[in-house]
Amino acid sequence: MITHDQYLGTRRFAALDGVRAIAAVLVVVFHYGGPNWERANGWIGVHLFFVLSGFLITTLALREEDRNGRVSLAEFYIRRGFRILPVYYVVLGVVVVFAYFRGMGLRHSGILAALPWNVGFVGEFHQLTMFGQAWTLGVEQKFYLVWPLLAFGVGALGFVKRLSLSLGLVVLMLALIPFMPYAGAYSPILIGCTLAIVLHHRKGFATMRVFTHPVAGLVVAAALVAVQTMFAEIAELLSDDGGSITGTIYILLAALLVPSLVAGGGPLAWVLSRRPMRFVGERSYSLYLMQGVVAVALAGAIPQFAPHRTLTAVAVTIVGLLAADLLYRWVEVPMIDVGRRIIARRRAKKTLPVPAVAEPALAAA
Repeated sequence: MITHDQYLGTRRFAALDGVRAIAAVLVVVFHYGGPNWERANGWIGVHLFFVLSGFLITTLALREEDRNGRVSLAEFYIRRGFRILPVYYVVLGVVVVFAYFRGMGLRHSGILAALPWNVGFVGEFHQLTMFGQAWTLGVEQKFYLVWPLLAFGVGALGFVKRLSLSLGLVVLMLALIPFMPYAGAYSPILIGCTLAIVLHHRKGFATMRVFTHPVAGLVVAAALVAVQTMFAEIAELLSDDGGSITGTIYILLAALLVPSLVAGGGPLAWVLSRRPMRFVGERSYSLYLMQGVVAVALAGAIPQFAPHRTLTAVAVTIVGLLAADLLYRWVEVPMIDVGRRIIARRRAKKTLPVPAVAEPALAAA
């Protein structure tokens, strides 16, 4: 079990890459594994992504605030933009070009009608063929736009106020589900934010410290797997709204699993930190984006991969990872570096001496 200071000093949570790997593969299996994998409930892998997104983004922001006294929103948006946007638009372009040359008919297939929605990251309202999973990116992008402004853009909030804000937003999003179905997708992200706020605070970390123990991690992981594989049965036992309740239980368990993984000890964290898991986890974003076009291409080239079954899911995962590796090396990493260089230049300009007389163009601005 680690101390709070050790937690704050940890620069990389390698085991979380393993969680991302599992989440991505779960989604692929859900889409292409067929009826033999129904009990895996792979759709819930999206919730793992959401919890980790909220946790990691908020943790990074809190640490920046500790170092610098404030969070630079401009730098935050630059980092997020160069991390998310380039590969997203590259894959979106691949989908459109592939559909065109495959003779799908862009207008007849609905691709042209859905394209503006997906370009604007509101694909949850009009999903695009072979890119339907991108609705989750729309959810995350809106979270990235709003959460930093609320939590860090109005000055440094104290622990209690920031915690109250995140919990209040969780309740609000859950209450909005009957009126805005996609509002529920924000609750796992905000629960991840709440976890980050609690763990960053010394007293909050103390209340959660028991969950950093490897044994606690194994117990929570076992409960998580049980809920995932028996989701329908548990939901039926609870009430008429058992699905929402079971989903919330799953999200809370996912959040409670994180402390044991960021602590870095125990067999579970060890397995999730291994190189193959990290490899898949680092490429999970591109794999997630590419799965649809890969599946259609495989089905067209090899008819045996047209039916949704285990073999198809394995093939989509393998070929998708090959494509994701190229995107990771040629698009994701280079664009992340571009964002870093822009931030470095912005910081360098701030350290330059101020001229005695402002340049006319700057004065006018």
